Amino acid sequence: MENSILIVDDDPDVISAIRRSLLDEPYVIFTANSGAAAIEVLKEHRIKLIISDEKMPGMTGTELLATAKNMLPETVRIMLTGYASIQAAMSAVNSGEIYRFFTKPWDDIELKLSIRSAVEKFNLEEENRRLLATVRSQVLELKQLEKLHPGITSLKKDSDGHLILPDVSADDEELSGIMKESGMKE
Repeated sequence: MENSILIVDDDPDVISAIRRSLLDEPYVIFTANSGAAAIEVLKEHRIKLIISDEKMPGMTGTELLATAKNMLPETVRIMLTGYASIQAAMSAVNSGEIYRFFTKPWDDIELKLSIRSAVEKFNLEEENRRLLATVRSQVLELKQLEKLHPGITSLKKDSDGHLILPDVSADDEELSGIMKESGMKE
């Protein structure tokens, strides 16, 4: 999946400035000039990170990011505002679970590093979700095997904590072949 980000601001100069600061970064950048336009982008594309202005006509950034959280809970969200008030920041964090909060004008390097960190966060959490699904699937397979072959998933350990494997006959042709392929001696 590509590293897609969505920049939402009703000021085209802000969108251009952020795009310029990210020219050398490996992102697919989508833009929207309103909350409503941003929601349409979210419906059509899998976005990893949303950077939204707070003060926009029609829908505030807080409202947009809260809606985005409901639509795509895994998407990371950054708030950008020219009106830094404690109440706006707390409201954004509480309703939209904001990853970071920046005031305008922002520091390009700090914003760039935060964007990189947010995309890495998304990718790590996505990998964790994938691994968890794999583990759940394997647990179900083991449960099915245990029903068919009772005791197959039981593990016994010696006093040192090492696994004790049941005796297997070295005369077994299949086992001998596997051992030869792996370089093991019989």
